[in-house]
Parts: sequence; C-alpha cells; structure tokens
Amino acid sequence: MVFDKRALLRVCLVAIAGIALCLQNGVAQQAGTGATAAPTGRGAQPPDPRVQQRKYHFGDTDEDIPYAVFVSSKVTRDKKNPLIIALHGLGGSPNSLMRGNLLDLAEQGGFIVFAPMGYNPRGWYGIPGNSPPTPGVTRPPDPAAASDPPNLRELSEKDVLNILAMARKEFKVDERRTYLMGHSMGGAATLYLGSKYASNWAAIAAIAPAARRMEADMHPLLMKLTMPLIVIQGVADAAVPVANTRKWIAAMNEMKMNYKYDEIPGGDHGSVITTAMSDIFTFFNTHAK
Repeated sequence: MVFDKRALLRVCLVAIAGIALCLQNGVAQQAGTGATAAPTGRGAQPPDPRVQQRKYHFGDTDEDIPYAVFVSSKVTRDKKNPLIIALHGLGGSPNSLMRGNLLDLAEQGGFIVFAPMGYNPRGWYGIPGNSPPTPGVTRPPDPAAASDPPNLRELSEKDVLNILAMARKEFKVDERRTYLMGHSMGGAATLYLGSKYASNWAAIAAIAPAARRMEADMHPLLMKLTMPLIVIQGVADAAVPVANTRKWIAAMNEMKMNYKYDEIPGGDHGSVITTAMSDIFTFFNTHAK
C-alpha cells in the first residue's frame, strides 16, 4: 500500500484541531453552567494583591462569608484612623471596588477599607421591594437566585453591619471619619443604609445609584440623610440612566441638602467607578463629624 504523506498530515492536523475544539467547548460549558462559576463584572477580575481576602462565620445561616480589607501603611495603633465601608454592585464581589485608584488614594490618605459581600452578590443590602425594569435594558435571570433564602435582604444588611463592627473591633477607628460608599446596587444601598444608620457616617458617596426601587420613598429617605453626600453619575450609563439619578438630585436640591453632584460626560456604568474615586476621596477628606 502506498501512503500519501501530505494527505496523512492533513488528516492528522484536522483531527488534532477537532479534539482541541471539543476540549475548549467542554471547558467553556463547564465554567458557564457550574454552580461555582465566577461572577461577571469587575468582581471577576483577579483580586489586587494589596487586598486581604478574608472570611468570617455568619451565625444566622451557619456559613462562612467572604469580605475584603485594605489597610494603608499609614494606619497605626496609637491613633484613630479613617474607615470606609465599600459596597459592590449587583453580581459583584467584595473585590469589585477594591482595586486601582481606590487603593492608591486609600494608601495616600491613610484609610482602612472594608468591603462586605452583602451575604451574596444580589442581596441589595436590605433595600426592600423589587426594582422596576429599566427601559431598553434586559437582564437574564440568575439561576443561583432560586436558592436564595426568603430573608435575603435582611441577611445582606446584617452582613454590612457585622463588617462595620469587626472593623471597629480590630482597628482604632475614628468615629468622626467613618464613611460609606457604593456603586450601582451598592450606590442605592449607600443612600438606604446612610439614611437608616445616619449616626454611623461622616459622609457618604453613591456612584451610579440603582435606586429606582426607592423612588416612592425618596423624600422620607432623603430627610434622614443628615450627613454630607456626593453622587457621581455617567451620562452614557445604560444600566442606570442619568435621568433616574437626576430625579434624586432634583429632590436634594429642592430640600436644600448638603450634597455634591458630579456628572461625567461619556461616562458609562463601569468607567465611572475609576473616574469617581478622586472626587470621592477629596470629599471624604474634607468632611468629618
């Protein structure tokens, strides 16, 4: 029998390519459908090595819940240090905000930053009710939500309070310089938890707050925000339209609140995080109780 070496080589190459494609598709399917698949968004990026990855035991559900911590090299035990609680957006993780210029500015300013999970990536930190749909924005259902406990929002809010208590226990925290910030779901929660626990915060910062579910209670909520607040919103944000945030700003203006509003031309839902940080830290550094 006579073999055509070139034909045989072509057959082998096709077979190898087919095997590689099958392996690639199999891995992709496993990663996409598995219960432990990584969340999408900024939280899916590898954690910054400057950030401590921690867990604590959440007694209410007998689980270990992750959280993240950054401590500036300027923090010392012999003086009170400023603290920030940082809340991630929907589908994120404790690391979603704990990267880039937030860490650079926290290092420079001598801040401690604690970032809770909020029990799970979609807990809404205690905000009641369901969010009305945003016109033109369709989000696929999250299969993991089917296993959420019925008191998810209560657990999410309690997780934040637990993290705040742990920060105060571990470090010498300046009660006159304790701040709350958040993005998207976390931005809405900043308004919600800022109003509900106003005495905890020297100032708060909401980035692209996904606050539609709270619009019916807007004025009563804003009345309880007795601390200075800064709101930062991208004009090109498709997930949280600028028109939604402008409603809140109009109400703040009407009520003559102590607020600052930055609108970022061309800013979208993700890029506004980085853009916002310099103004947020300047705001925090100029406000204490």
